[in-house]
Amino acid sequence: MKDFVQIWSRVTGRRYSSVNTNERELGDLSNNRVKRGDIDTSVIEANLAECEVLNSKFVDDLDFNDRKNAIINRLFERRKQGQIGRQPKCLFILLMLGFFALAAGCFILFLHPYDFLFRQKVVLSNGGEIFEMWRKPEVDLYCRVYLFNVTNAEEYLAGTDDKLKLKEVGPYVYKEGLEHEITGFNSNGTLSAIPKHPLTWVEELSEGNKEDDILFLPHIALLSIANVVARQGIMTKFGLNNLITITNTQPLAKMTAREFMMGYKSELMTLGNTFMPGWIYFDKLGLIDRMYDFNGDFETIYTGENNLDYSGLIDTYKGSSDLPHWEGTHCSNVRNASDGTKFKGGVTRNESILFYRKSLCRAAPLVPIDEGVKSGLNAYMYTFPENMLDNGKYIEENKCFCRKGKCLPAGLIDVTDCYYGFPIALSYPHFYKGDDILFSKVEGLTPNREAHETRFWIEPTSGLPLDVSSKLQINMALEDLSSIKNAKRFSNMYLPLLWFDIRMYSLTPSLEHRFNLYLNVLPIVEQGAMYLLFISAACLILSSVYILTFKVMFKTVNKKKQRNIVIGSEMWVEKEKKKSRDTVYSPCEIPLNDTESDSDPQFDQERRPSLLKTHSDRIKELSHKLSDKMYDSVGTVKDLVCDEITHVKNIFSDRRNSVKIQETNDAYKSDSGDDERDYGYKSVRQTDSDDECKYLEVIDDGSGFEDEPKHFESERCNQLKELDSRIDDQEMILHISE
Repeated sequence: MKDFVQIWSRVTGRRYSSVNTNERELGDLSNNRVKRGDIDTSVIEANLAECEVLNSKFVDDLDFNDRKNAIINRLFERRKQGQIGRQPKCLFILLMLGFFALAAGCFILFLHPYDFLFRQKVVLSNGGEIFEMWRKPEVDLYCRVYLFNVTNAEEYLAGTDDKLKLKEVGPYVYKEGLEHEITGFNSNGTLSAIPKHPLTWVEELSEGNKEDDILFLPHIALLSIANVVARQGIMTKFGLNNLITITNTQPLAKMTAREFMMGYKSELMTLGNTFMPGWIYFDKLGLIDRMYDFNGDFETIYTGENNLDYSGLIDTYKGSSDLPHWEGTHCSNVRNASDGTKFKGGVTRNESILFYRKSLCRAAPLVPIDEGVKSGLNAYMYTFPENMLDNGKYIEENKCFCRKGKCLPAGLIDVTDCYYGFPIALSYPHFYKGDDILFSKVEGLTPNREAHETRFWIEPTSGLPLDVSSKLQINMALEDLSSIKNAKRFSNMYLPLLWFDIRMYSLTPSLEHRFNLYLNVLPIVEQGAMYLLFISAACLILSSVYILTFKVMFKTVNKKKQRNIVIGSEMWVEKEKKKSRDTVYSPCEIPLNDTESDSDPQFDQERRPSLLKTHSDRIKELSHKLSDKMYDSVGTVKDLVCDEITHVKNIFSDRRNSVKIQETNDAYKSDSGDDERDYGYKSVRQTDSDDECKYLEVIDDGSGFEDEPKHFESERCNQLKELDSRIDDQEMILHISE
């Protein structure tokens, strides 16, 4: 460090000296001078001129190199305090952390990692989490069945009552086991599966109703065969009438609830299975059993690989995107419909979706009517649109639901082809929103919106069903049966058989917690993390810039508590100023005049930079103070030297006057005496010169500037000795002349 400072001093052309500021030594030096005569002051004036030139050069260099020296001084100061390695490392770490946080925030803002995670979850890939949920959902799905018990069966068959009196009985609850048997993944972003919906009786949810309850219910086999044969020839009708007479089959019969729902044996069904195997391949008929018959069914499902929103939706059913029993895409299309396991995702508030079930025999639209919270998730409530079961009376394009050109009244849809040719028609429960003609031959039906309207609560982002209640009624739409024995009373009747409610009350606790995490927590975490990263990045970067600007580059050093290494305009400064003035040394500086002192509190306070000043003001103030101080220092030296010269002149002038006044009889001393006096005077001169050299002696303060001050000291001593020698010569000349 010392070598570096010396090199820098030589490059800048500046020299430094440490001067004792003790004014007492100056007084002693002046008093110890012997009286002398006139001397030649040209040498002294030349020295003063040279000092002024050096002072001017010093001030100019200080102005030119002010900022450069300030930076180097700061570097030395930080290094001396042991912080030169720690502070830059700390700033670098803070700055890198800030940029890292900024990059992470931009990554979240533009790439949306939650969407990537959501995509990975929702895509139906083999072994994936959502795939396993779809393949075999962990939900409690129930089929709640309500039967219409005929309370006046005997009276109606006897012709006493004109209308059938019906009484709703139920519910009879079965748990539906949703399952998809996967047969393979296809290259077009679909998978092939076979739907399975096994049913399990749940007595505890049946509210006291049992499967073996005895009820009067319509004989479906008789009425169905009679409706088919009534359009046939006379011989066919004759044969059916003989069978009805032999078996004594009645259109209303006693049976258990299970037999009606799951199938019962009948001689007519046995004969039909024997003589018409292509039409009836089963020997017993039950409505729920036939409704859940998925024998031979298969489908292809979108995996979401190409479009995430369509994950879990139907691509084709039985190898086609159109159902074969309807004409026109509006009625036959099942593509992009849901089987109830998962609906279309990413839907908007006013967007409709499609729902397909085999029991419904079509893809029915669902429209949003409300929104709310179910299972802790935001959801839209959907229902079937107005006139969904219209056959062209209100909506022209719905005429494709008229089978073979025959349209049923509004509120019924003919699904004969979906139920093996039996005259089955679907409606809302209790003919809700149906035409008035439907109530012409039955009574006991009480349509109610709250009890009979279909509702789906679906989470719009994922298409996850949260609460499902799909309600439909199975009816028989009978034609003219006047030619069939025992069935004449049921001609042109719309006979209710049962209605069912496919019900899912809520998600299971495990699914609820999982989807709350995926759909509620993670999006908020993503947004919160993004904003937190941006705020952290801003704080870290601004802190780094602030510390670098105001704590490192422009930090004010307290000279009373620190010891600084200064290059250029200052010298080494002690860490704390010592109380004794004789131990304080300043660069190129001699003691101030009597009116100014470093120990003066007022002067000391004036020198202390104000905390309210800016860094640029402090630098300018330091520059002016250094210039003033150098000027005062050089001026003080000049004044002292001039005082000494004047004093010497006065001494020798007095001596000349005294010699002239003295009498001639005052004999001079001998040559030996003169020699002794001269020698003595020279001795005094030599002593004075030595004292002055001692006054200029540099005390080593450990600053490392020993070589440069010593050189300056030697040069000053040589100048003083030369001055003394000239004074001696002048004295000798004056003495001889006298």
